[in-house]
Amino acid sequence: MAFLEPVTLKGRHARLVPLELTHQGELAEAVRDGELWKLWYTTIPSPEGMKAEIERRLDLQAKGSMLPFTVLDKDRKPAGMTTYMNVDAANRRLEIGSTWYRKSVQRSALNTECKLMLLTHAFETLDCIAVEFRTHVLNTQSRRGIERLGAKLDGTLRCHAIMPNGTIRDTVVYSITAEEWLMVRAHLNWQLEKPRS
Repeated sequence: MAFLEPVTLKGRHARLVPLELTHQGELAEAVRDGELWKLWYTTIPSPEGMKAEIERRLDLQAKGSMLPFTVLDKDRKPAGMTTYMNVDAANRRLEIGSTWYRKSVQRSALNTECKLMLLTHAFETLDCIAVEFRTHVLNTQSRRGIERLGAKLDGTLRCHAIMPNGTIRDTVVYSITAEEWLMVRAHLNWQLEKPRS
């Protein structure tokens, strides 16, 4: 199935390559930049937990529900991870999620370009009818980033999941539809071209 075929996506600021166990050491180093695993409202692997997280994602890929990527920066250094997940090939839908970037590249052109590449592949190669984004209701940084993409809020799944620290997560769901894609693509290209302060 085309949804599940590993692919490399290349841009000027970033490259998305199929996740491999060989990336473990460099991804463990990347997650230390900002101590991202300490954020209570999201689930990001610790350096010590990176191998298990890579194995978990690769297992989900083998089962057909995830296509995980390692995110490389413009110097081809691992900067984080992202995935196509909750893949529903029959209904041509998927979610872009389980994404994290080392702190030093957050709010840079890297994230914008990664989302542009993932959305382009989803809509123009996989022929998706919709792409979802989900995040914790209190993850304001993630919510602002998703909204900057041009995604629209679908709603909130209340008491949706139990977090590792025992708190209950309300999940906000956003999406971009195939009909909105041309506008969103133009917006993301404009964001990449405009000067950054």
